[in-house]
Amino acid sequence: MTLSAPDTSTSVHSGEGLDAPVTADVLVAGAGAAGLSAALALAKAGFSVVCVGYTDRRANGRTVALFETSLRFYKSLGLWERFRGKTAPLQRISMIDATGARFKAPSVAFAAAEIGFSAFGENIENNVLVDGLVAAVNETPGIRLVEALLSDIRFEHDAVIAVTDAGQRIEAKLVAAADGRGSLSRAKAGIGARSWTYPQTALTALLSHARPHRNISTEFHTRSGPCTLVPLRPLPDAPHRSSLVWLMSAEDADRRRALDPEALAREVEIQVDHLLGAMAIDGPSGFFPMAGMSVDRLYAHRVALIGEAAHVFPPLAAQGLNLSLRDSAALVEALEDAREQGKDIGERQTLKAYANARKGDISLRTNGVDILNRSLLSDFIPVDVARGAGMFAFLMIGPLRRALMREGILTHGSLPRLMQPRPRRRSLTSGAGAQH
Repeated sequence: MTLSAPDTSTSVHSGEGLDAPVTADVLVAGAGAAGLSAALALAKAGFSVVCVGYTDRRANGRTVALFETSLRFYKSLGLWERFRGKTAPLQRISMIDATGARFKAPSVAFAAAEIGFSAFGENIENNVLVDGLVAAVNETPGIRLVEALLSDIRFEHDAVIAVTDAGQRIEAKLVAAADGRGSLSRAKAGIGARSWTYPQTALTALLSHARPHRNISTEFHTRSGPCTLVPLRPLPDAPHRSSLVWLMSAEDADRRRALDPEALAREVEIQVDHLLGAMAIDGPSGFFPMAGMSVDRLYAHRVALIGEAAHVFPPLAAQGLNLSLRDSAALVEALEDAREQGKDIGERQTLKAYANARKGDISLRTNGVDILNRSLLSDFIPVDVARGAGMFAFLMIGPLRRALMREGILTHGSLPRLMQPRPRRRSLTSGAGAQH
């Protein structure tokens, strides 16, 4: 089967243009930040792309802390200029034990300057990020954005055949599945997943406050999980702003969901020990039950899992989207290498190379976040002692602290080309679908 690229980049709403099938090299399932980012990276690498999903640009109090490798990813794609002036740098991270443990862990501060960076990364509102990515998709040749949901996917020997809920037929060589924890793509490919829940709900909100955050992200470790304040860009009427991610019990979440914004702001102030002075809730907030998920494998015939179709864990240490962008960068690299060697981009050997590049990083982050979260929930004294000893070691041993910081923002393994300090500009074959 010969697949041709769309003539131009377009957005197609459900129900439009259903007469002829849409064809492309890659079908990206999911149009959240992870799916849109993957679609842009693939298109800029010379692959034709159809991205299917509804874009959610509502403000819900959620933000994304993009670490150094993620900034490199967006800069190498020529996208970061869209977001300049819309982010706040994270120059320091402070961790404070507020568990009330008998053996209290010492407070620890991590400074990006210690490892030669001006900041660990940049924090941006999720809806602002998605808005910019959608605009970039609509301006990028070789991408078609179909605002719909996939209702069926069939994996054939040499192609993927998908159908949207509006009846639109899509044909591709490969599915990049970024369709979340309930991924239809993963289920249709027969890839197993193991899910679990935590006795926690996350409250997310944007805050304005009286005192400056000084570009410091502060984590209060409580018995129900972290309560984290992350710097946000100033606005004309709110010069001091932060985002909040507060993990709490489901019972506390139910009670706080019923509070008016002023009462909720007072509870936040008390929880963070009035660190930033008087606070106000700035816009809508959200409550999200906490869960985790891991998969049996990252690929099958003509499908590669990325983002939350491949891994889910609580929002600790800001690893979520950063991990997803490393998935996308590694997938692009595997497909580029296959194209250069004249191989089918959907064959198992191509996708096995992607999985081998990603499995260690994903396993480390998923297990690490799970252990950290469960250690906070436990009031078992030996666990408190071990956690306190670890924090003391980070406080006192400079090389260990710096190693942890580098691992947090750079990872221990080799980085994909798109995330190298000076990514090599790869020449693209003219037109898409040149690997066929």
